[in-house]
Amino acid sequence: MSADAGRLPQFVIAGAPKAGTTALHAALATHPGLYLSPVKEPKYYLTDGRPPPRSGQRGPGDAHSAREWVWRREDYLRLFDGAPAGAVRGESTPFYLHDRAAQRRLVADVPGIRVVAIVRDPVDRAWSNWVHLRADGLEPEADFATAVELEAERVAAGWAPFWHYRGLGRYGEQLRDLHSLLPREQVLLLRYRQLVDTPRETLDRVSSFLGVELGVAHTVAPENVKPYVADGPRHRVLARLVRSGAALGAYAPPQVWRQVSRPLVAALHAGRTTRPPMPVEVRRAVLAPLLTDIGLLEELTGESFDDWRRDTGRGDFRSRRPAPA
Repeated sequence: MSADAGRLPQFVIAGAPKAGTTALHAALATHPGLYLSPVKEPKYYLTDGRPPPRSGQRGPGDAHSAREWVWRREDYLRLFDGAPAGAVRGESTPFYLHDRAAQRRLVADVPGIRVVAIVRDPVDRAWSNWVHLRADGLEPEADFATAVELEAERVAAGWAPFWHYRGLGRYGEQLRDLHSLLPREQVLLLRYRQLVDTPRETLDRVSSFLGVELGVAHTVAPENVKPYVADGPRHRVLARLVRSGAALGAYAPPQVWRQVSRPLVAALHAGRTTRPPMPVEVRRAVLAPLLTDIGLLEELTGESFDDWRRDTGRGDFRSRRPAPA
């Protein structure tokens, strides 16, 4: 056992990005028996105790974002110093599920770690991911399908994991590898639709998994839902300014560029409009290479994910309505 065991997390929310991890983090933080790190997504186990290498920061905004990673061990341990005695400590870094080296580091450091993984229809997840990056002016490709097809090229060029539109949604492979490191009873798999449609029951499932009192955690308003911003001359000009500023911001303290970029991002978001439905042919094209992985996920879990094979997705937090009782 690590000498730092009393200061390390006892659970992590490990994935997936754009699958409700922010909402779950905020909800669990309302439970007095749990302590969530004040820095969401510290990304500590994505590092090996050194600053993230520039070779993996080649996409727009990547180098700036990497300056916010908590890579020094003492800084990471300090995140949990405020935990009350007896509270179960946790943090949320959704990329831990996708990054196999992070999985290995986490399990080696905290063998008893409990992992909460949230999965979402992989096409809906990729679409939300693209909308997020477009809304913040970072994604230069105005066509979602084209951006997805650029993934392999971007990965080879060293763009950070948040640009892995399909890769982040290969949950079967990710879960298979995590199960090779941890007993299955230490992993809780949730579905995004459960968090949205039946939040009380879902939070009780998580509370039970973490060994804390049921019926205490409660949901809060989602904070990480980005607006859909349509393409146009205004968007292109503002987005170019954002990308140029983010490149320069890689050499300044993160809070400086955050402050400077805020009005630019607000101006981008002012151009919000209704998110259009995804064309069926686009959904089918994005989904096709993921079908084998969905089958693997079903084999691993014994659950059906057949709804992910349909020609329509299930929307996001803003568009969804509670499912009928």
